[in-house]
Amino acid sequence: MAIRFRRRIRLAPGLHLNLSGSGLSLSAGPRGASMTFGGRRGTYMNTGIPGTGLYARQRVGATTRSLSPTTSPSTSSSSGTGTVSITISVEDDGTVVFRDASGSILDDGLARRVKQQAKDAIQSLMQGACDEINGHIEALEQIHHTTPSPDWRAAYEPQPYEEPKPPKPVLRKYGILDKLLSSRRAGIDRENADAEAAYNASVRAWDSHRQQHEARELARKAIIEERVLTELPAMEIVLEESLMDIVWPRETALSSEIRDHGRVVMIDVDLPEIEDLPRRTAAMPARGYKLSIKALPVTRHQQLYMRHVHGIGFRIIGETFFVLPKAEEVVLSGYTQRPDTATGEVQDQYVYSVRVNRRDFSGINFANLKVVDPVEALGRFDIRREITRAGLLKEIVPFEGPAAA
Repeated sequence: MAIRFRRRIRLAPGLHLNLSGSGLSLSAGPRGASMTFGGRRGTYMNTGIPGTGLYARQRVGATTRSLSPTTSPSTSSSSGTGTVSITISVEDDGTVVFRDASGSILDDGLARRVKQQAKDAIQSLMQGACDEINGHIEALEQIHHTTPSPDWRAAYEPQPYEEPKPPKPVLRKYGILDKLLSSRRAGIDRENADAEAAYNASVRAWDSHRQQHEARELARKAIIEERVLTELPAMEIVLEESLMDIVWPRETALSSEIRDHGRVVMIDVDLPEIEDLPRRTAAMPARGYKLSIKALPVTRHQQLYMRHVHGIGFRIIGETFFVLPKAEEVVLSGYTQRPDTATGEVQDQYVYSVRVNRRDFSGINFANLKVVDPVEALGRFDIRREITRAGLLKEIVPFEGPAAA
């Protein structure tokens, strides 16, 4: 009997929280990081996640003097020395913008003062924004770099129970009057007895939870290391959880079917379309306060797409062999959503399908994956794909089963 699952897998919600759907506003750095300056308390960096209300505030340096506004008398302090709160941000086009507390652009004179006082902090902010933009490209292109070798065996280290044991209560002691009055001693004795009883109950509950946790961990270890060799449900659980634990750069759908008593695994994976991928890079300027934002050349963007969608397949195949030691062959088919040219309706279209056996997959040097091109790597196997001259994938008919014995 085959087991089949299909569910939405969250791909790296924490990796690039501010990636826009269009791929044109990779602004986790630009909009998620800013610095605020003001008065004698020094310089602080505010790092936030847009849309969540979450932020962290960290002091990055002390100012030796406050910034004195020249246009807003309302910012003067009671001591006569004016201060103003200034926010610095990197916009989507790479421009560094200085704003006051109301969000208005600072005048040139005050902006120059900010640049003089916080040059290093501003450059640090710009570098962070630059790294964030470029990091999206690198994450997509290097998705296969951490693929495990099929010659390795998955193991599970039971996690310790982290809830601390309840502390012992501090019992009341007799005072001078308590030693003289039996009624007072009786009250203290009752209070101490109640505290001891509550403590003993909490320890019993803690110990029960600890034992349940340890039992679950041992059961999980048995599923991953032992039952996965013989039981189909265990194989399905291990495969699903391992794929869900991977940090991917986008949300997707994946389905699998285990056949032939675990020897064959059929996997379908939802792939992005090329327009879903970012196409901007950033570089620090030699001077000035604006990042150099450039669009990827068309050929480079196409190369990124091909490496990414094949890297997804490569990583899934490797993970499957790693966690399912009985699997001898993986048939992976990637599909995407495209409008039908005849009807205009959006539908799933398969763009590549590959059959990979464990023995041949083991022939890849997994210690040097940084030089492995996943497009060429999957091309070594029995693969169905058609690449146009423009570097795009055309619709194909996927494999329906394993290779004939």
